[in-house]
Amino acid sequence: MDTRERDSLVDELLTAYRTREPVEPPTDRFAGLTIDDAYAIQLGQMDRLRADGAVVKGHKVGLTSAAMRRQLGVDEPDYGHLTEAMFHPEGSPIDVSRFLQPRIEPEIAFVLSRPLRGPGVTVAEAVAAVDFVLPALEIIDSRVRDWRITLLDTIADNASSGGVVLGGRPTRLSDVDLRLTGCVLRRNGEIAGTGAGAAVLGSPLNALVWLANTLGAHGVTLEAGHTILPGSLTAAVPVAAGDVIQAQFAGLGSVTATFGEER
Repeated sequence: MDTRERDSLVDELLTAYRTREPVEPPTDRFAGLTIDDAYAIQLGQMDRLRADGAVVKGHKVGLTSAAMRRQLGVDEPDYGHLTEAMFHPEGSPIDVSRFLQPRIEPEIAFVLSRPLRGPGVTVAEAVAAVDFVLPALEIIDSRVRDWRITLLDTIADNASSGGVVLGGRPTRLSDVDLRLTGCVLRRNGEIAGTGAGAAVLGSPLNALVWLANTLGAHGVTLEAGHTILPGSLTAAVPVAAGDVIQAQFAGLGSVTATFGEER
């Protein structure tokens, strides 16, 4: 894939954010698209957004659970960037019209107290870098029409990032076993999914290690104060205007996302 084709996809995907009009899957149109191309397209968008004033506040790991890989038909994790504009306060209605085709999933968010940079990061080093964890809901969204994505499509589309709602109760890692932390996801009061931390690569900590080492190989550091989303404990659930989504985590508390009417 040449630079002109990469730049064209960067333009298309950024336009989709603005117009709310999805694009056709890049892999359907560019047979030579590689994983390096896909990440270059993601980074190209981030460069443009930063130039317009966007601030990166964290990263996400996607497709870490078997449920999510089956749901989207992919076979390995990926990562994306979380910008300041993606974070929504708990309790404030979220304008659903800012998304194209949103879904939501429960996660255990890490907040870092010190930088973490690979390669070579161990679980022990990752634990030492975590300040606390929070219950979280991630809004995933695809700029690719009808979620017809391969791994390469979602990587190019910033790992289908959409938004984040964080709960307000921090918990130290020493007070919880993330592998055994159970979660119940409810939509409008009805159970929509259940899961446990072990669904995320055996433990959400393994996803944090994977991210630090994967980004470190490209010279990127996970910064102190940043939020890291390690992946979903359940399959994602579609959301629409008027929905109230709650995730209850054993030992961590709960987090709620409320979606307002479309503007």
